[in-house]
Amino acid sequence: MNSTAKYYQIAVPSPLRRSFDYLPPVGHSKPLLPGVRVRVPFGRRQVVGVVIGHSGSSEVAASKLKAIAEVLDDQPLLSPTLFELFLWAARYYQHPIGEALLNTLPVLLRKGEPLPDNREQFWCLTTRGKGLPADGLKRAPRQQQLLTLLQQRGSANRLLLDAEGISRESLRSLLKKELVESAYRDPVVSEQPEENLLSEAPLSLYAGQQAVIEQIELHGYHSYLLDGETGSGKTEIYLQVIEKALRYGRQALVLVPEISLTPQTVKRFQQRFNRPLAVMHSGLTDRERLHAWEMARTGQAPIVIGTRSAVFTPLQNPGVIIVDEEHDSSFKQHEGFRYHARDLAVVRAHREQVPVILGSATPALESLHNCAAGRYQKLLLKGRPGAAKAPSWQVLDIRKKNLSAGFSNELVTAIGAELAAGNQALVFLNRRGFSPALMCHDCGWSADCHRCDLPMTVHRGDRKLWCHHCDLQARIPSQCPNCFSSQLQYLGQGTERGELELETLFPQFPVLRVDRDTTRRKASMQEVVQTVNNGEPCVLVGTQILAKGHHFPDVTLVAILDADGGLFSADFRAAEKMGQLITQVAGRAGRGDKPGRVILQTHCSDHPLIQQLTERGYPYFAQQLLSERRVADMPPYSYMALLRAEASNSTDVQTFLQQARAAAEALQPPTSNCRYLGPLPAPMEKRSGRYRYQLSLTFERRPQLQQLLSQWSVQLENLPGAKKVRWSLDVDPQDMV
Repeated sequence: MNSTAKYYQIAVPSPLRRSFDYLPPVGHSKPLLPGVRVRVPFGRRQVVGVVIGHSGSSEVAASKLKAIAEVLDDQPLLSPTLFELFLWAARYYQHPIGEALLNTLPVLLRKGEPLPDNREQFWCLTTRGKGLPADGLKRAPRQQQLLTLLQQRGSANRLLLDAEGISRESLRSLLKKELVESAYRDPVVSEQPEENLLSEAPLSLYAGQQAVIEQIELHGYHSYLLDGETGSGKTEIYLQVIEKALRYGRQALVLVPEISLTPQTVKRFQQRFNRPLAVMHSGLTDRERLHAWEMARTGQAPIVIGTRSAVFTPLQNPGVIIVDEEHDSSFKQHEGFRYHARDLAVVRAHREQVPVILGSATPALESLHNCAAGRYQKLLLKGRPGAAKAPSWQVLDIRKKNLSAGFSNELVTAIGAELAAGNQALVFLNRRGFSPALMCHDCGWSADCHRCDLPMTVHRGDRKLWCHHCDLQARIPSQCPNCFSSQLQYLGQGTERGELELETLFPQFPVLRVDRDTTRRKASMQEVVQTVNNGEPCVLVGTQILAKGHHFPDVTLVAILDADGGLFSADFRAAEKMGQLITQVAGRAGRGDKPGRVILQTHCSDHPLIQQLTERGYPYFAQQLLSERRVADMPPYSYMALLRAEASNSTDVQTFLQQARAAAEALQPPTSNCRYLGPLPAPMEKRSGRYRYQLSLTFERRPQLQQLLSQWSVQLENLPGAKKVRWSLDVDPQDMV
């Protein structure tokens, strides 16, 4: 940094796609490095910003510039490599740089708080304590245990005290007697003895797992796609790869798609490793998140486990990045800074020169395409460890069949047989609530959300109608508000109705419902998992929360009630998501010693996609979809961006998008390699009282698209209709809704 810098470029949380020039802080002679937080005047308030550069000149007259009010950090919070990555991400995803950069930091750092004091507290003997004989506290056995430990070890931290079973009461007693004193130190991971790395021995690998591990190189950048069927033992591969990285003195970053998976993943890692873990997800308090972030940054936590946003977590000694269930749409941020954590993990691994492992039983088509193009190395893992085998499939055509709350007689019989045999069954119904619609049988009135023009979901347990799109809630009427008839009917079924039906059919067995409504409480998902893992016969009924990574060794039957929706969606990715979801749910069956089977109820048993998936498996199914995408010149064979806009007046939205298209075509006229589509209504045209339209851009080459977006995004801010709408750019969109 030039010590004579006259102006600093500061990124502040603003919707404007640029940085702002400021004068150096008064009385601060030390140059400010990129990545340092500062407090600056912005309009009528002061905000926290980040230094991104400096220069000797400014386009704004010095007399009109303000000085930086306060410098919050002595040194940058991030390494230069990571800071440059975040700048790149802001540019690539076309998001205002200040909002993007600040979103990579924990909330408390965004507010200007200092870094936490993550020093480790430890206890040692005072001079008086050192003068005691070895059995000086033999009349107080618990205090004597602590005295002996400190005489032998010299000092002890909280982890060691807990491991030895020494209570806080014993510690307080010796502190009060002034025999022990506390102090703080910076824990150094590398000083921990290597032989104490593991708390349990690794599992024995079968031949397929061993072959995969031998192909993984931990030095330098390598990108691997671990394509292993459900239950094939991918997690054990992760654990043994991480063990190697830790023995090299490096850290591991593990990304999982959902908070519900985090506790079981953390438990599995804690059982294996005798090292601190930093956990990062939205369920933490701001203080807990900042503490975990700092442990990762300073190297105090050699293993970091988190959901999507954990991809921004700094590591002192990065060694390996793992993205589990890499296909999952949860890795894409759908609001604000619309990054994709999987893709950023790959770019980060390349920049930090560490390996990245993307694992899935149902890889995304983009990842399979990258393997075919030679950008990823595919590691194929077939079979399941031990006696476990992949489940068998049964496609059940329910056309013309009598259904009770969505259950056919054949399915009810199959569930009953499994329960009678002492096994467990899982019923997948990807719709929460009791019923997706309430209608009057006499006049046809429907309980629609007036803000979204869509039916409200019935939640009979809470006695309310609930719009799952805008969160509008209302009481369930006792009679039709249109004709005053009492003949109100529930149309369709959700998990709540499925639960009630199963409790009626099988009253002697527990029925466990797993959806967003039943797992809101912090420990609720862990309680369900513990109940299921007890091995007693029961029925699980739930949404896609059940499809992701759970290991239920006693589930021998998986029933899929309604998966046909993916066959008729306007979203070109719908078939891919349907195939992934069905395959993942099916993978919950037969993971133990007992054989498993899957019953798929469908009105479309003769549909080619259903036949391909159930008869030939996901790999063949995915290759067929890739062939269709290639013919249609759709991603991953092209590159897409979506401009979304919404307003309370549909004319304003259409006018803005028409102006936006004209501006884009002026920069890049449409050709066979550059296509524009729209403005068109979004698949859900009205939501929360606002009309939603979109304009898509599809280019043959990514650099060409990025070049257009970088110029176009700045122009969009200044279009005449921009102030009348709320708009956003989505690069590499994962859904079209």
